[in-house]
Amino acid sequence: MSVTTWVWLAVAAVVLFWAVGVYNRLVRLKNAIANAFGQIDVQLRRRYDLIPNLVEAARKYLAHEAQTLEAVIAARNQARAAEQTAAGSPLNAGALGALMGAEQVLGGALGRLFAVAEAYPELKADQTIRELSEELSSTENRVGFARQAYNDHVLEFNDAAGQFPAMIVARLFGFLPQAMLASTTSEEQRETLRIQL
Repeated sequence: MSVTTWVWLAVAAVVLFWAVGVYNRLVRLKNAIANAFGQIDVQLRRRYDLIPNLVEAARKYLAHEAQTLEAVIAARNQARAAEQTAAGSPLNAGALGALMGAEQVLGGALGRLFAVAEAYPELKADQTIRELSEELSSTENRVGFARQAYNDHVLEFNDAAGQFPAMIVARLFGFLPQAMLASTTSEEQRETLRIQL
């Protein structure tokens, strides 16, 4: 074999090893995104489990506000269904968008429940309601931290997949940019959830 052939083989080997390294890094980063979503999933499930307890505890005080309580449960069920779909496919932008929309509806329903609860001193004095409210607020903070970690992993993946020359390998093997999760609660809703009942 000639020197030229050896040079071309060496260049091909370097390119191949580089491409394998880029591919493996992108797979690792994509798995980190899925793992980060798993952390969000744990906190969302915790919140979904707290909501029926909160509604049941409030039901005895808010019997005439049944529509508000039913709206919270309906929004919770919708958000839980969206969360289960997203958990099955954490890299699916459509499923994540549906989850964010359902979470926004749930946040609004919880905000209305806490606004109604403000008008009832006996409800605010109930120890169970206060404890559940505190747990819900704490869980909301955990969801925010988990969402930030998820977005950090998405940013790292998108940066790695979008930089030249790694983007060639990314596009060749279908590593598409991932969507970040926006906050599903407004500042007003976060303030409402922080209120100590």
